[in-house]
Amino acid sequence: MSCSVSDALERRISTRAFLDTPVSEAQVRDLLTKASRSPSGGNLQPWQVNVVTGDARQRVIEAVRASQAENPLGEPELEYQVYPKPIIDPWRARRFACGEAMYASIGVPREDKTARLLQFARNFEFFGAPVGLFISLHKSMQPGQWSDCGMFIQSFLLAAEEAGLATCAQEFWAAFPKAVKASVGISDDYTLFCGIALGHADPDAPINTTRTERAPVDEFAVFEGF
Repeated sequence: MSCSVSDALERRISTRAFLDTPVSEAQVRDLLTKASRSPSGGNLQPWQVNVVTGDARQRVIEAVRASQAENPLGEPELEYQVYPKPIIDPWRARRFACGEAMYASIGVPREDKTARLLQFARNFEFFGAPVGLFISLHKSMQPGQWSDCGMFIQSFLLAAEEAGLATCAQEFWAAFPKAVKASVGISDDYTLFCGIALGHADPDAPINTTRTERAPVDEFAVFEGF
């Protein structure tokens, strides 16, 4: 399967329901090799990746579930703040609209808190994806390297789309850094940034029909001198 960069950008979504179809180590290695061509200042290539499947994947799931049982809202010592506090408009409105669209796709109203929590808990299982990746950076790295890491992640997501695979970048895991790092062997010298679920999308899952809106260019860009 092949597609242009434009096609991959248009088609990529945060997939939240996967088939159990395996993804081979060779496939993951190929995607990581392609993503490694991402730009980075001074060619530092600051990303560190831990890939899990099978028993290793299950070990992470069980470790985070155990941590979540003691810390329902996340571990007390977070390594970074995922969202600003408070989050203000227009960013607050965008996040709210994203959540509402996702839950509407599976017919879960706002007042059904139990159903929403059950869907949120699917994060713990990589939404059923057979492969999980964890992205981390050495704690000496600065905002420039975090930006580089974001470009690496985007490159990986687009390469996966080109290969006919689906992904979901999950900052959810950053709420449980201690459990994740201990279960996959990430050094305390590194900050856990996010996870990525990788696999084949379930074509019959209504939640995979969710398409979030994007702001028009004139809302976030200023043009001069043209």
